[in-house]
Amino acid sequence: MARYTAADPLGQLSLRNEQPFPDGFHFLPGYLDEPAQLSLALDIGRVLQNAPLFQQRMPRTGAPLSVRMSNAGEYGWVTDREGGYRYQTTHPMTTKPWPPIPLRLLDLWTELTNDEQKPNLCLINYYDADARLGLHQDRGESSLDAPVVSISLGNDASFVLGGLSRKEPTRRLLLHSGDIVWFGGPSRLIFHGVEGIEPGPSKVLQEIGFPSGRINLTLRRINPTAVPK
Repeated sequence: MARYTAADPLGQLSLRNEQPFPDGFHFLPGYLDEPAQLSLALDIGRVLQNAPLFQQRMPRTGAPLSVRMSNAGEYGWVTDREGGYRYQTTHPMTTKPWPPIPLRLLDLWTELTNDEQKPNLCLINYYDADARLGLHQDRGESSLDAPVVSISLGNDASFVLGGLSRKEPTRRLLLHSGDIVWFGGPSRLIFHGVEGIEPGPSKVLQEIGFPSGRINLTLRRINPTAVPK
């Protein structure tokens, strides 16, 4: 994977020699510099004060997910043994509405995608050294005409990128803090996942009380008519 130098701060020279990405898939290494990362981390720290990370569980079995999660926006993604996968307007532990999506993230969405209609869900995933996220599509009740924007903060992560079916070959990207991936159009339902993170301290996340780990922020737009009242 490309790394950045003073002569090539975004790693673009090295990336030219790598396999091209599918139409609609965008990888933006080093998009957020360290001050921007710290500012965004502080925003998320304030969100988590009102909507703390919680343990999600698989439908039917109740097996815990290795990634702890929270949400911001009008809707949040939740899963448990009794109710299964769903979107809802309140935190399952506090029963309070999710905090608003930070303005910094809303501006970033428009800057990247040119989509003036804002996201109404920000999924906050926290990965410790043992956390993984299997290959999946962002489907559910999402508005499929809207893109998905994913922002990395903290430790490096091995991101797995597949195709439009599980049988297609996969490739891996090493995501660093400040990297952004976003996809839409013909890549909106592309399979993707996270194999794990690199261990060690995180300067960015230490600012909000996490000595190490990775936070991933996923911005999506949910179709309100598909969310139970």
